[in-house]
Amino acid sequence: MKAEKNEINRLDPIASKPKKTLGVDADGIQKTMTLKHYLGDGASMVAVNSISGLAGMLTFFYTDKIGLAAAAVGTIMLLTRILDAFIDLMMGKIVDSTKSKYGKARPWFLWMIVPAIASIILLFTVPVSASDSVKYVYAFVTITLATGFVYSAIAIPLGSLMALRTRSTEERGKMGITRAAFGYAIGMAVAIFLIPMSNMLGGDQKAWIIIGVTLGILSGLALLTTFLSSEEKVDGDRLKETAEEDRVTFRESIRLLFKNKYWVIMLFINILYQMSNSISGSTNVYYTKYILGNENLVGVMGAVGLLPVLIGFALVGPMIKKYGITRTAQIGFLIGIASTGIRCFMPYSFLGALIFGSFSTFAMIPMMAVSGVLLANTIEYGEWQSGKRIVGMANSGSSFGQKVGMGIGTAMIGWILAFGSYDGTLAVQSDSAIASILALTIYLPFALFVVSYLLLRKYDLDKKYPQIVKELEARKQANN
Repeated sequence: MKAEKNEINRLDPIASKPKKTLGVDADGIQKTMTLKHYLGDGASMVAVNSISGLAGMLTFFYTDKIGLAAAAVGTIMLLTRILDAFIDLMMGKIVDSTKSKYGKARPWFLWMIVPAIASIILLFTVPVSASDSVKYVYAFVTITLATGFVYSAIAIPLGSLMALRTRSTEERGKMGITRAAFGYAIGMAVAIFLIPMSNMLGGDQKAWIIIGVTLGILSGLALLTTFLSSEEKVDGDRLKETAEEDRVTFRESIRLLFKNKYWVIMLFINILYQMSNSISGSTNVYYTKYILGNENLVGVMGAVGLLPVLIGFALVGPMIKKYGITRTAQIGFLIGIASTGIRCFMPYSFLGALIFGSFSTFAMIPMMAVSGVLLANTIEYGEWQSGKRIVGMANSGSSFGQKVGMGIGTAMIGWILAFGSYDGTLAVQSDSAIASILALTIYLPFALFVVSYLLLRKYDLDKKYPQIVKELEARKQANN
């Protein structure tokens, strides 16, 4: 037993350090995190959302700054996201098989610092003098590098870290809120300042490259912060769990995941949620430019949208405490249904866009804060159900759904704009193009909120989770 403990300490020096007793949560589960852990963990979202936020603006960059066709760009976005999704699955198995003195997930934050900086910058260095064919190939390769390999090598370990760090739903909830706050802050910074700042810097490709360099460096620093402040939960069964995970084949992991009904629910919710995020994050600039007549108003709408975000983050903690994780997300979706439903009857109103668009923004905060918790809890359910603890693959499978959702959402932007005969070279768009913009900014988000709410009603794991954890702990003690 002593030799096994020494081996654990050798693999992760953090395990050998004495830890301050933090007590247990409301479910009687041991807590393991302090403020510095939450902040360091949340910092990682600067890199994650810089990549996803910039990728969301690439359709506008390619159509209006580089001059590529909207339909072709939409197809490229879909193809890269599908490829990214399969990269996620491979990354999940890689994380489950990772062995280092820092653990399974933590070392990836260190290893991805330089690739993250480089991939963000490369998104905007399209060779403008090259042929359109070369531009399309360059776009495909650089998007795949950034949103596929680099994003996956950060996001999958980050998702896995929540399950490796603590079993406490309370702590996972706080991690989710902190990650959402950091992620939304950088996401809103991109949404609010990218267009105005690029215009201030000249509005050309060089301006976008400058912004890419800035966000790349910030992302690298954020990943270093996360690496230095994070740690993985280490106990006497870690080496045994690692060996068991290594023996589970890729095919078996997929089979077990699809037997986990709660994981399947989260898979489809993540697809719809990311579709909504991709569409809303990339189309407001079209709405403000062609419906309202001034593309810089996207910054105004984003700035006004900060108020419901601040309120959302202030309320989501108390909401979780009062209603629970799942019900909190359901309430958010109901608010989204109501706000987008009202906008359907006033699609041309700037005031309506500001007010009810803000409510729609608020509606996304609860799911943003708790989605990682809802997913992490399915890992315990899967372990209770099958006896196999599959962490990396569970997160990569979910991320697979997110990438598919992002791909479908981004592709739909290009396809729907093309269906409406949108032409980025025109100052005034046709009626069909205007209708396509309204469909993307109002009608489709309404439908996505409705379907997401109906799916989440089937997720009833909250009530079962404390007992599941107790049974898992009892099994572990019996095996020892």
